[in-house]
Amino acid sequence: MYIQAAAGISPQPSFERLLTAPAVYTGNRLSCVEPDYNQLIDPKMIRRMSRIIKMGVAAAMDCLKTASVDMPGAIVTGTAYGCLADTETFLGKMIENDEELLTPTAFIQSTHNTVGAQIALLLKCHNYNNTFVHRGASFESALLDAITLLGEQQVSTVLVGGIDELTATGYTLLSRFGLYKQDVTDSTSLYNRHTRGTIAGEGAAFFLLADQPAGNDYAQLNGISAFYKPGSLAEIEKHIRDLLSAHAVDIDDIDMVITGDNGNIKEDRVYEQLRSSVFRNTPNARFKHLCGEYPTAASFALWLAANMIKEQLVPSCVRAAPADVKPRRILIYNHYQYTYHALYLLSVC
Repeated sequence: MYIQAAAGISPQPSFERLLTAPAVYTGNRLSCVEPDYNQLIDPKMIRRMSRIIKMGVAAAMDCLKTASVDMPGAIVTGTAYGCLADTETFLGKMIENDEELLTPTAFIQSTHNTVGAQIALLLKCHNYNNTFVHRGASFESALLDAITLLGEQQVSTVLVGGIDELTATGYTLLSRFGLYKQDVTDSTSLYNRHTRGTIAGEGAAFFLLADQPAGNDYAQLNGISAFYKPGSLAEIEKHIRDLLSAHAVDIDDIDMVITGDNGNIKEDRVYEQLRSSVFRNTPNARFKHLCGEYPTAASFALWLAANMIKEQLVPSCVRAAPADVKPRRILIYNHYQYTYHALYLLSVC
């Protein structure tokens, strides 16, 4: 499959395509740098949209604009949290108004498929539209669905995205479970503190996938593998080797591996073990100090890898490798809370 275009809204200035001047955050919560929505969405529609809807719709519209495509063959989205702000608004109004005189807007926009639906409404798209809500595997499920549609030649292009927001209430609730560090000084020191917890993040990334090359594609998505709760390091290494073998690629052919280290000493252990075994001779990059941890963070990694291949450049903010690496083939390995694991293999077109 070919990534014809990619667009992302994240805690970084990602609308500038490649990360040349990364933002550094103090504390343990990263919030998205939002673009000028008036350039991408009808201003009359913006006032009716919550923050996550604006982020998702803007990323999708920018992706289509970059690819010069007016109408995708399908729209597939993945989200774990959904529209948290609208859900909070609706539940709050229920309590305040004693379940009477409730306005329907917040309820209508609180469902997980709202972003995909809004994109379709703006495009007047009546094609296949599906949203996956599979916790830490939501984006992978959406991507696999898109690949299936293309592989079965039901469509020629698919707009696929991963979206999750983090509200103040959501952050407070998740903090009670000890998910986030309390001693982190800034995002650049995330990997220096070998303690429990990580930093909170959010983001929206969209990709236009096609079954045929367009001539100016970002990258080729050769394969994806998603698996659940592996029992050992050996099992993870087997998934890596099986994916590479299925595409006739040797581990030495990988120019760079992007891993999902998040600063949590317990969850990062597997990445360190792989860097001592199967990845020992492969240049390594990390990404969660840029976007934070959230269930669909792998979509940011895919956006980053696609841009790195297109530009033949590895930004210094992610690099833990020689400065002269020009990646022609990248492997991404990420897991969410060591439960949902995913591998992505990309190459230059």
